[in-house]
Amino acid sequence: MVSSFAHLREVGRSCPVRGNRRPLIFRLEQWSKRGFDFVFSLLALVFICPVLLLIAALVKLDSEGPVLYISERIGRNGKRFHFLKFRTMVKNADSLRSGLLHLNERRGNLFKISNDPRVTRVGRFLRRYSLDELPQLFSVLTGQMSVVGPRPCLPSEYARYTKEQRRRVEAVPGITGLWQVQARKSRSADIYFALDTYYVENWSFWLDMKILFKTIAVVFSGTGE
Repeated sequence: MVSSFAHLREVGRSCPVRGNRRPLIFRLEQWSKRGFDFVFSLLALVFICPVLLLIAALVKLDSEGPVLYISERIGRNGKRFHFLKFRTMVKNADSLRSGLLHLNERRGNLFKISNDPRVTRVGRFLRRYSLDELPQLFSVLTGQMSVVGPRPCLPSEYARYTKEQRRRVEAVPGITGLWQVQARKSRSADIYFALDTYYVENWSFWLDMKILFKTIAVVFSGTGE
């Protein structure tokens, strides 16, 4: 078990990562992770219910379109599920993506551009503090997602994954993950996959807790975007 996130950053840079390739979680550990996810998501949803309603109203008032953005994503072992977020872009954002590919700042099977013109005013604020991700707590409650795990990818991205890259879907996808807190600004897909593979091969409850507390710090710092 690693002792610091600094070490994990070095792991990401020395791609690819190859550990003992043990199963992600043994049965008892699976139950403990699922139990934590259920209790955490249930309590969080009860506590932030007024916040969810307020955000929903702001999204609706700010721009035309639905409150939620729903897309198909790849879950554990390649199983598809419906991914929820508060809508942060104009309603036809997906159809505009092809015209923005030349602005892509990431390499490999990743797409990201700064100051995306499709993002709404309210959407920019929600992204800054990662508030757009809150509806995913419902997916955690139902077991489709976990609080911590590799971020779920699009089916089109998954289709281009190599055999080694597909190892990241051996874990239940999460709201936050190792690469989000350790190499969020990196443009390298290699680091992205290396950190997720490291997580799959070295999962522990305490690693999840470290990632979760690191995520809270990132959210309150307003550096989510």
